[in-house]
Formats: sequence, C-alpha cells, structure tokens
Amino acid sequence: MHVLAPARRPHPGVILAALCGLLLSLLFAVSPSSSAAGTGAAATDYQAENATLSQGTVATNHTGFTGSGFVDYTNVAGSYVEFTVDAAASGQSALTFRYANGTTADRPMNISVNGTVVASGVSFPPTANWDTWATKTVNVTLNAGSNKVRATATAATGGPNLDRLTVGGSTGAAPGMAVAPYEYFGWGSPPNPTAVMSATGVKWFTLAFVLSDGGCNPAWDGSRPLTGGDDQAKINSIRSAGGDVIVSFGGWSGAKLGEKCSSASALAGAYQKVINAYGLKVIDIDIENTEWSSATVRQRVVDALKTVKANNPGLKTIITFGTTTSGPDSTGVDMINRAANSGLANDIWCIMPFDFGGGTSNMGTLTTQAMEGLKARVKSAYGYSDSVTYAHIGLSSMNGKTDDAGELVRLADFRTMLAYAQQHHIARLTYWSVNRDRACGSGTDADSCSGVLQQPYDFLKVFAQYTG
Repeated sequence: MHVLAPARRPHPGVILAALCGLLLSLLFAVSPSSSAAGTGAAATDYQAENATLSQGTVATNHTGFTGSGFVDYTNVAGSYVEFTVDAAASGQSALTFRYANGTTADRPMNISVNGTVVASGVSFPPTANWDTWATKTVNVTLNAGSNKVRATATAATGGPNLDRLTVGGSTGAAPGMAVAPYEYFGWGSPPNPTAVMSATGVKWFTLAFVLSDGGCNPAWDGSRPLTGGDDQAKINSIRSAGGDVIVSFGGWSGAKLGEKCSSASALAGAYQKVINAYGLKVIDIDIENTEWSSATVRQRVVDALKTVKANNPGLKTIITFGTTTSGPDSTGVDMINRAANSGLANDIWCIMPFDFGGGTSNMGTLTTQAMEGLKARVKSAYGYSDSVTYAHIGLSSMNGKTDDAGELVRLADFRTMLAYAQQHHIARLTYWSVNRDRACGSGTDADSCSGVLQQPYDFLKVFAQYTG
C-alpha cells in the first residue's frame, strides 16, 4: 500500500436604492413569487410547469400541488426540468425542490447550475403516495444575475413528480463535522479559517497535526504549545464564528505520540491533555508510517482510545489510515479487527483513498470501490447492519494532483464521492486540504495549491453540499 506521503508532511445614492427596492418588490410580486423561508431571508418560488421541460409533461392528476400543475418526468432517464432563476449576488444559496414519489424506490437526479453538475445522484426517496409532497434541499453557488438550474433524472424510472423550486431562504442544514476539511497552520500559507467559513458554509475544521515534543507530551508539530499561541487563537476565531474543530494526531512525518508514550495509559493521558485544552468533542487519529506498521503501537492506540472514551462520555473518535483500491490492506484489516476484539466502539473508520501508485485518473470510482471494501471489513468485524456500517465509515480524499505522478483527483471525482456519501449517509466526507484548495501561482509550494486550474475552494464547495 502506498500510504500518505509528502503533502501531509508538516515542514519548515438613497433615492436610487429606494427605487431599486421598489422595483424588486414589484418584481417579486409576480411570478416567480417571493416568500419568506428559514430564518426570514427572502426566497423565490419557481413553478415547475413554467420551466423548460425535456421529455416531461405538465400534469394535474394528483392533489396537493401548488400553482397550475406539476411536472411528470414520464419514466425516462435523462428527462429534465430547467429553471431560469435570478440571484441578487453571487454566493451560496439553497435550492429546495418540492416533489412527490409514490413508488417504493428512490428516484435520484443530477442537479446542475449553468451547465455544470454540482450535485450527482441526489436522492428523492419515496413519499407516502403521489398526493404526498416532500422537499429536498441542495446547497449550491449561484452567480449574480440569471442562472440555469436543471434537475435531470438519472434512472430508467425517471424523476419524481416535481411541483416547484424555491431558491434562497434558509440554506438548510449546514455542513457539520462530517465535512471538516483538514487545515494545517504550520505551512502552506494557511487561509483564514473564518474566511473559508464565509466562502463555503463549512462550520468544522480538522486541524493537523498534534505530535510528540520528543516525549509523551503533545504539541502542535511537536513544537508549538497547545495554549496561548496562534493555534489556539485560530480555534477561538472558528468557534466565535459559530464553528468547531477536530484535532488530528499523527500524520506521515514527525515523532508520534503512539510511539513515544510507552503505555496505553500514558498515551490516553497525552490525548486527554489536548481534549482538555480545547474542550474537544471529536478527535482524529491519523495513524501512518512507523506508528501504523507496529502492531504493538496499533494496540496501544486502541487501548488508549478505549480509556479516553470511557473518561469523556460523548467524545467521538476517528481512526484515519491509508487504503488500497479494494479497501484496507492486511494492516488495515488487522486494525479494525483488533479494535473490535478489544471492545473499542470507534465512531468512524476513515480511509485515505489516494496515492495508489498507478497514476490513475478515475479516482471517484476507485474511491467508492475502496469504500465498499472498508464497509465490508467493518461490517464483518462489528456485526453491524449495512446502514449502521455506513454510518461508521468515511473518506478523506486529496484534491488535485496527489503525491503520485500522474494521479489526479478532479472536481468530477469529488462529485462522485459526494453522490456516494448522499446515497449511503456515510459519517465523514473530507479531504487534504484547505491549504491546497486553490490554483498554483509563481513560486507557490506544491503543498499550498492543487496543481490544477480552479477557483478558491472549488473542491470544498462540492463537499460542503453534504449534510449527513
């Protein structure tokens, strides 16, 4: 297995305004209609029967619809409804589809904005019957002015019956701890986390890495203090902005606490110092390199996590490690089985599906393949049902060029991963890293950019649509 390598390695006019407001009020008084939603922000309804249709028909043979009818997708894959919607300014907005699905099977659709699919395989699960309506919200980024929003059926059975699209208002559930991108404050020109929050809607970050200071004592990168420094100041700013953090222990390089602490109790004590310093709700053990290769250390980590979970009711633990394209290798299988046999109720088993060594380009497909392998191993070890197993697994990808020459994780691959997460409701959908989520410039360190053409946070904006 080619596990994580260098990129995760830490190193050295009043009137005019009034007239405009009046015109907007008049505009929203006619179709499309303006309403209040969520927290009271303006929202606009667009009736499906007034949109552009392909292979769908306007129908009225079921009750409960709004407007003059609804759209029947006519059981055709590729049929779509396309709305022309307006946004006062560019930025994140909620798209809320009102639909009915009287069958017993999901009718997924792809959602595109201005010709680009921004959410693949969005689930439109069954409602009680065709006269029962439900809503599905997808958070997207709209341009200022006119936008084309298309909902396309992906299954042979077509899409659900579609009543209307509401744009704006509440953006629905914000991305939670499942989408907690890694950020490293030690290098890579780290972006201001509160600016990332404003641009993408994310609330959580996974901060890397806590290491050994040479003994069994935790420090950022093995050298920066837990309290009183820039790291704590940034954590405080994230929380002041309504967010929270996961602290990650380990990574590829540096001295690992799992090795420097000579016993499980000592290691648990080191973890506890960090938990106490920040009042953490979640910790991530990114176990790699020599810490990963030692069975003794792996068992020490398992036993230490049992202790901290017992001493911190409600604390969630994540174990993150490398993978093959078919799932965990023999060491990964041993780690899962070792934890299960030791009675560790680990909350999330998270793989890093990249650096496969083959210069592959279909990384979305390979990631879902590896996730199915992980799912099988966790299910076997713990005896969970399928749905419970998915709720205990996750992935941490890498955006753009990875450490392997020729290996590229594209935005399309992130959309494939998002669709998989939405289908199975996995516990974690994240990536390495916010530092890299921007195009490279002259003299930019490869660990500070993605290596591909993109706008800032393009990759995160895909994952930020996931709400669990």
